Amino acid sequence: MSLPLSTVALPLFPLHTVLMPGGLLALRVFEPRYLDLVQRCLRTGEGFGVCLIEEGGEAGTPARPAGVGTEARIVDAVRREDGLLGIAVEGERRFRICTRATQSDGLQVAEVLWLPAPPPRRPRPGHALLLDLLRRLLERAGGPHAHAEPGCFDDADWTSLRLAELLPLALDQRQHLLEEADPRARLDALLRWLPTMA
Repeated sequence: MSLPLSTVALPLFPLHTVLMPGGLLALRVFEPRYLDLVQRCLRTGEGFGVCLIEEGGEAGTPARPAGVGTEARIVDAVRREDGLLGIAVEGERRFRICTRATQSDGLQVAEVLWLPAPPPRRPRPGHALLLDLLRRLLERAGGPHAHAEPGCFDDADWTSLRLAELLPLALDQRQHLLEEADPRARLDALLRWLPTMA
């Protein structure tokens, strides 16, 4: 008999972007609810949830987030010249929102379930085109993944997530890839979409 899954409370930072596990994202923080959240996370080392906005804006009235997002961990923080707080976050675990509530300061806190990481799987031979494309994209983009170990390209999860970041996809396509549990299915979707990309 399996044990019931338990949820955890996670503050949300809805954005007009999709953060992938292992991905990096730079944010400017200026709203009091998010400044308080960032200060708390810096103090405790805890993360927060980044979700694609399905309805609403990044500032003002709380937006409606997508049901699946990525835990973000702050890796750098600096006070910018314009007086705003700049942070860099790294994507960690995926999660699914079960319920959410809005605090008096406008910060949304969700009860979430962590989604399991997929077991290691190699890309299929038919994905070779995507792997070659990824190597070229990383070489051009630079950053921490540009010097990835060769073994990373044998991991369908890692390769599909990096392509989801770098290819010119619509936000709903990126969200689809984030929600897809099977890394090879993500690569299959990217192969289907490749001819339509500008």
